[in-house]
Amino acid sequence: MITFPPRLDLARLPTPMTLLQRFSEQNAGANIWLKHDELTGTEVSGNKVRKLEFSLAQALAEGCDTIISCGGVQSNHCRATAVLGARLGLKVHLILRGERPAVPDGNLLMDYLAGATIDFVPERDYHHHPEIAAELQQRYARENRRAFFIPIGASDEIGLWGYVAACAELQQDFVHHGFTPDFIVTASGSGGTQSGLIIGNELYGLDTKIIAFAVCDDEEYFYNKVREDSDKFQHRYKELLPGNFSAASLPVTTLDGYVGPGYGKAGTEVFDTISLLARTEGIFLDPVYTGKAFHGMLQEMRSGQLQGAKDVVFIHTGGLYGVFPQKENFTFA
Repeated sequence: MITFPPRLDLARLPTPMTLLQRFSEQNAGANIWLKHDELTGTEVSGNKVRKLEFSLAQALAEGCDTIISCGGVQSNHCRATAVLGARLGLKVHLILRGERPAVPDGNLLMDYLAGATIDFVPERDYHHHPEIAAELQQRYARENRRAFFIPIGASDEIGLWGYVAACAELQQDFVHHGFTPDFIVTASGSGGTQSGLIIGNELYGLDTKIIAFAVCDDEEYFYNKVREDSDKFQHRYKELLPGNFSAASLPVTTLDGYVGPGYGKAGTEVFDTISLLARTEGIFLDPVYTGKAFHGMLQEMRSGQLQGAKDVVFIHTGGLYGVFPQKENFTFA
C-alpha cells in the first residue's frame, strides 16, 4: 500500500483503457492499447491534471493564493493550470515562451478565458524564466499575496506523484483485461510523466518496461532529468516509500530519434499518423506530444526496440487543443 502526500480531487479518474483493434490489425501487427488520459476532463484534459492534483494541493497546504507557472505559448500544462486556478479561486500568472500572437488560439485562448495573467518572454531570453518567476513571487509578496511556483509541465518531485498514482490504475487495467504489456509508451517533454511511470512501475510491481519518446532535447537530457527528479522524490518522500526503494537503480529508456524539426514542430509523417488514427478509430493525437510518440512507437514496433511485442500500452496524454493552431499542416484528399 502506497501512502500519498496531499492530493486534490481534480481529474475524472480512473480513465479507461481500450484496445485499438482495427488500427492494430491494419497497421501494427500487435495489440496497441490506449490509456485514455485525454479523458481526465474537458477543459483540463490530458496528463497535466494528474500532476496538478498534487502540485496544487501542496500550494494550498502552504497557504498560497497565487500560482506562477510557465511553458510554451500552446502549453497544455499552462492551460490546465489556468483552468484549475479559476476553479479553486487562485490567481494564475503564466510565463510563456514566445511572442504574443495577434489572435489567440487553442490553449492560449483558454488561458485568457480562464482569467490568467500572461507574460510573453522571447525564446532567446526564456532561460531566465526561473529568475522571472522568483521576481514575481517577491512582487506578489509585497502585495500581501503568497505565490507558489510550479515548473514546466509540473515536472518535479511533487508533480510526478500523478503518474505514480496512475500506475495503480494501470495495475487494475491489466488485471481487468487479463494481460501484462511488454511495454508502456509515453511522450516525454518535461520528463514528469516518464519519471512517475518509471517509479510507479517499480512501486506497484507492474513487471513491464517504460519507453519514452522524446519530443524535444535528447536521450542524455532525459536520463539526467529523470534521475534528478527521482532522487529528489526519494529524498523528499522517503517516509512514504518502502525501505528498499532505490531511485538510482531504476532503468531509464528514452528514444530521441523522433523529435523532428524541434519542439512543437512535426514533419508530414506525424500529421499523416494523426490523420490515420483519427479516421481509423476516431481518436485524435496532437503534433507536439502524442503524435510524435505514437508515430515513433509504430516505427519501433516494425523495426526497433519494440519489435516482437505482443501488447503495448500507449499513454494518451491529451493535447487536442494543440491541433487547431497547426491546422494548416494537415492535408485532405
